[in-house]
Amino acid sequence: MGSTKKQFMSEQDNRERIQAVKSSFGPSGKSLYEPGRHLIGEGRLMKMSRKGPQPRMFFLFNDVLVYGTIIVNGRWHKKQKIIPLEDSQIEDLEDGLSMANQWLIRTPRKSFYVAAASREEKQDWMQHIEDCRSILQQNRGCQTGSDFANTLIPSYASAVCMRCFGRFSVTQRRHHCRKCGYVVCAACSKTKAVIQHIHPTKGLRVCTRCHSSSLTRTTQEAQNKRPKENKSSDGEEGSSEEEEEAEEQMEDHDSGKWNPGNFQMEPWAIYVNFQPHCMQR
Repeated sequence: MGSTKKQFMSEQDNRERIQAVKSSFGPSGKSLYEPGRHLIGEGRLMKMSRKGPQPRMFFLFNDVLVYGTIIVNGRWHKKQKIIPLEDSQIEDLEDGLSMANQWLIRTPRKSFYVAAASREEKQDWMQHIEDCRSILQQNRGCQTGSDFANTLIPSYASAVCMRCFGRFSVTQRRHHCRKCGYVVCAACSKTKAVIQHIHPTKGLRVCTRCHSSSLTRTTQEAQNKRPKENKSSDGEEGSSEEEEEAEEQMEDHDSGKWNPGNFQMEPWAIYVNFQPHCMQR
């Protein structure tokens, strides 16, 4: 009886924690509770975005990785993103000029760099993500696919188009090729192509070189297939091209400039592991 009661309390605590994560995203937060889902840990990481490293709150579950923008002292979040672990892959990286204790998270729809406050936290995050992913794939008898999105080069990293070398300005603004991740001008990214591992039917902005070299065939193949509904649980990649353009405009006109010398994680960024027993095979 004591063991049953303890298990019930553990399940109740887990459900309450999951509900708290969902509630922290406000009315726009998607429901996260599912039978068999456990919240493994949470903590703040720096995520490399188009305009440089930005703080994001991450929540690791035994089957998904959830993250979002921090808006009020770490207690409230927005722009909830959900990454299925079985479709992801992680890669250890050496310290970079912009971020220390970093690693790469790859998914079919988006790939990006993240960094922890310390080497120990980085090792905990990577080990727990890999353990959850391995157990998930073993239980479901599946393997991670080979098609992953390329990382987007931060906008601030280039003052010129990486294809024609024209200089960016107020009127000549930056865009990103969704195939190679290069920072390009409007003239060098007029075309769109279907990149099926990002979206099965929607045309995405690509540079002229990527379009001419490989994406023509991809577009033709996609047109021969039946359109499918995009069921991606990641809200960012399911957004429209207009929303992506608006996001790029906001980043290009952001008056705040990121200084690598100011990169520092605050004390409350510590990674917390809630379910050590769930890491056992």
